[in-house]
Amino acid sequence: MPPARVEFSDDRLPNGLRLIIAQDHLAPVVAVNVWYGVGSKHEVPGKTGFAHLFEHVMFQGSRNVGKAEHIALIQAAGGTMNGTTWLDRTNYFETVPSHQVGLALWLEADRMGTLLEALSQENLDNQRDVVKNEKRWSYDNRPYGSWNERLQAHLFPPEHPYHHPTIGSMEDLDAASLDDVKAFFATYYAPNNAVVSVVGDVDPDEVRRLAERYFGGIPANPDIPPLGDLSLPPTLGGERRETVHDQVPLPRVYFGFRAPAFGDPRFDALEVAAQILAGGKGSRLHRRLVRDEQIAQDVVAFALGFVGGASIAAGWATVRPGVDVGRVEAAYEQELERLGREAPSADEMARARALVESGELGALQQVDERADRLSMYATLFDDPDLINRQLARYLAVTPEQVREVSAVVFRADNRVVLTYLPDPGSAASAALDEEEAAA
Repeated sequence: MPPARVEFSDDRLPNGLRLIIAQDHLAPVVAVNVWYGVGSKHEVPGKTGFAHLFEHVMFQGSRNVGKAEHIALIQAAGGTMNGTTWLDRTNYFETVPSHQVGLALWLEADRMGTLLEALSQENLDNQRDVVKNEKRWSYDNRPYGSWNERLQAHLFPPEHPYHHPTIGSMEDLDAASLDDVKAFFATYYAPNNAVVSVVGDVDPDEVRRLAERYFGGIPANPDIPPLGDLSLPPTLGGERRETVHDQVPLPRVYFGFRAPAFGDPRFDALEVAAQILAGGKGSRLHRRLVRDEQIAQDVVAFALGFVGGASIAAGWATVRPGVDVGRVEAAYEQELERLGREAPSADEMARARALVESGELGALQQVDERADRLSMYATLFDDPDLINRQLARYLAVTPEQVREVSAVVFRADNRVVLTYLPDPGSAASAALDEEEAAA
């Protein structure tokens, strides 16, 4: 039985703001989700990290909201909120009791329209320091924390905007002036570059009235610069390898491949392939490396979808103590290559489809996830109704399509291999040596 359709309205205010509303009266809550069409791919060399910086600055106050008051007001109303930055977009979202929908919309509109009135040199400097601490915590001082940054740099050439990570360069942030940062906000944080999705226990007419009241007076920016040609060759043209000695507890091998762009039907097949390879204990990689040969502690495979020319297929295997790293790498690569030669069985496809369907249906039961997907499909594809068609696309993937995309993507001349090894002088390495000696 197919899932119930998500019924929604899709309108634009005169200033270009896209407003999507979906009713759901099952519970007295509402999700407000704002996607801006700006991510790290919109940054220019020498000025990276601005998109992510605003994920922090957006909570530092606006004309009518004090520093950190946005968070306090939502929490006092019994709600939750957050924001995230990615290569293709930035989003902000709240889930509140349905009678507080006006508060969430007003807060989002106030910072869209008046944030620059509260952006001071002090706020900028404070949030730069916050970002630096985040980089130290999440990238520099976390075991294996640099893998994503390194893979991106190998998979995308320096002139491509996906070459650098969303957190950006700390040197660029240090060099950024207040005027630089204000110009970035004024360019991209405009109503005609935003989608507001409201899902939950609401009256659509009331939401439209509130949206027009709060957002309607914010001027559009008719001069949002278009992106250049982001197309790339389908493969890297050769294998790239890097060995990283770091304070990690065990060796780990990461794999990265250039893949079809998000939205390409081949990317759907690649996501199914990832389930066959590493989706749970019945997957190919888990059965071979973890259960049967017992050479890996864990295995992972996944696809990261980007719309600008190419995506990433990636994964890793953590090596068990005493096992040769090369053996684990070879076994992992053999399973990738085998999927490109031999189409998955009917049982494997049924299992993969069940995992995908369970994940999709579970997500769509939540008002906040529905709001996020409506905003995503509208922002990236100008097609919010993909929320009703994406599951069918996954379920329609055939075994031969899985084999074909695996053969194209999981090639030796399209492969990045990152090998993390414990630093010989680290405490983690010393503990591992003691464990192996006692075995």
